[in-house]
This record gives sequence, structure tokens and C-alpha cells, in this order.
Amino acid sequence: MFLLATVMLCCGAVAGTLTLLEPAMGPPTERLVAEQATAEVPQASLQTPVRVVGAPFEPNVNPRQR
Repeated sequence: MFLLATVMLCCGAVAGTLTLLEPAMGPPTERLVAEQATAEVPQASLQTPVRVVGAPFEPNVNPRQR
């Protein structure tokens, strides 16, 4: 239990330090690239039409009934 608490506190301290230092270092480049890519692509083109084959799915809420 003592080891678990020690590891949790150390990880929390590292995460807190990185969270406080993130504005000084600037946002990561991957985040900037992802934000620019989603801003340029319209939302309508992201949804492609799909063809549904077969009966619609209905969950079996009563296991005795098939």
C-alpha cells in the first residue's frame, strides 16, 4: 500500500509539473496539424454513405426468447 501511494504521488507530481510547463513550451505540433486538418475539411465530406445489408440489429433483452 505504501509503494502504491508513493508511485501515485510521484506520477501526480510529474503530471502536474508537465501540465504547468505546457503553456511555456507551446502546443505540440501534432495538435496543430490535427486542428488545421479538421478546419480545412468540411464536415459533410467526412461522412460517407453506407449500405446496410440485412435486418436491423435488435438486442436480445430477454435471453429465454429467441
